[in-house]
Amino acid sequence: VQLQASGGGLVRPGGSLRLSCAASEFTLDDYAIGWFRQVPGKEREAVSCVSVDDSMRHYADFAKGRFTISRDNAENTVYLQMNSLKPEDTAFYYCAAVRAYYHVCRPNNYDLWGQGTLVTVSS
Repeated sequence: VQLQASGGGLVRPGGSLRLSCAASEFTLDDYAIGWFRQVPGKEREAVSCVSVDDSMRHYADFAKGRFTISRDNAENTVYLQMNSLKPEDTAFYYCAAVRAYYHVCRPNNYDLWGQGTLVTVSS
């Protein structure tokens, strides 16, 4: 089973990116999904998490009002729309899954991880 995050890149401050998290060899219907990020040398931190049916969403304080998590189970994909990006948002972004309706949005609570995608916010 695999998760693959994509959509990262270089963007100017104030710009936007949409990250995608796609699953292969399994369906996401039964999994809560989280986005997490990590700067080398620092701990991985939660960005946003979403329940199986998209009815529960959690955002880290820094993401509120700027980031939106959503899921399209028909496409087997979860998205993270990031607007008004700041240089401090620069990090590797990872998606992760746990087979539960929802789980508290902490890295240790999610056990299926994909490779990260690098987001760089710089002028």
